[in-house]
Amino acid sequence: MFDSNKYRLSNGVELISIKKETQIFSIHAGVKVGSLFETKSEKGISHFVEHMLFKGTINRTNEKLNNDLEALGGEYNAYTDHNCTVYSVTALKEEFNNSIEILSDMIKQSIFPEVELEKERGVILAEIRTSKDDIEDYSFRRINEVAFKSSPLKYDILGTEKHVKKFNREDLLNFYNTYYNANNCCITIVSPYEHEYVREVIENYFGDWREEKIPSKDNIVEKNIEGTFISHKKDIEQSTILYLYTFHGLDKKEELALRVLNHKLGDSTNSILFRKLREEKGLVYDVYTSLDTTNYVKTLYIYTSVEEDKLKESIEVIESCIEDINKRNIVFDDSTIELMKKALKTGVVFTLEDPTDLSNYVLHQMIDGDNIYAFIEDMEQLENIKKENIYDIGEKVLNHPTIHILQKEG
Repeated sequence: MFDSNKYRLSNGVELISIKKETQIFSIHAGVKVGSLFETKSEKGISHFVEHMLFKGTINRTNEKLNNDLEALGGEYNAYTDHNCTVYSVTALKEEFNNSIEILSDMIKQSIFPEVELEKERGVILAEIRTSKDDIEDYSFRRINEVAFKSSPLKYDILGTEKHVKKFNREDLLNFYNTYYNANNCCITIVSPYEHEYVREVIENYFGDWREEKIPSKDNIVEKNIEGTFISHKKDIEQSTILYLYTFHGLDKKEELALRVLNHKLGDSTNSILFRKLREEKGLVYDVYTSLDTTNYVKTLYIYTSVEEDKLKESIEVIESCIEDINKRNIVFDDSTIELMKKALKTGVVFTLEDPTDLSNYVLHQMIDGDNIYAFIEDMEQLENIKKENIYDIGEKVLNHPTIHILQKEG
């Protein structure tokens, strides 16, 4: 499906080069540390470090670094996830070397200037407060808080105001020096260049990076706590409903069947929940499901927002849809299953066609230790997914949810 080569530099950096006929290139560099790796006293530190990598290096002031990134004329970004922190650039192929040099400088040689740290602390606190004002973000945070007892999923990736306020430069540098090492980094590049040339450029800019022992981490795998929880918030126009299911221990075929079910349940505008809640009942504007099959995460959410006087009826409809699936009252005939398969295949093709999406996809496959060509196996395996597999996975996953309801205070 695409032409790729995998390399491991002598210092441990893992690289996958993908050759594609394109006028642009995309690089994603992922450091294998995120919120799952943080101790209780470090909540939000991975995200804080991500912000600080744009604030100056040994070779560049904050202003010069950001001017140089802007001068690439493309897109640059970063994000923190549960299991990694990712830095990316997509730009014209002529900016290939410049982009990689800047990215390597940021990742290897950031200095965390004190004055910029204090500014960024304010930015992150504002980000957390903004998230609190957004009822959707707030609802997801609250359901995770009540759904888990010990799992790091209990805490938001952004951290808490309490933690962000107390981090000092030494805390951030210690975390950075512990995890930002060559043997804890994966790099993916989609470009029109030959693989060996890509390897040489990466070797040139990342080959001198230190290799250190990375602390081992025992990841907590925890099933969600069953129950209904209610929160209240002032000055909101809509209430929200969130369901959370966890599904640790599924095999690959079961996860694939769950992806098919998820598409039909709430991941399309012709989904079961959309048709029932919006088209038939007129109760909501939007409803969706969110599926995450990342190692140690394994979550399925159902989300919608409604007027408060429609809460009870909306919950009844959601419960009825889930019950109908588990009792096999909803018919998954051959044409329905084929359409769901086609939609999943379309998503794969979209990813393959876009250099940025492809680079990001391959990076996460590397970090999770999965085959980068797993989508080919998935598409082949889709032909073996039958309605019985979909019903079986529904019965296995869609039970014992954590339910969170957000209502207006007063």
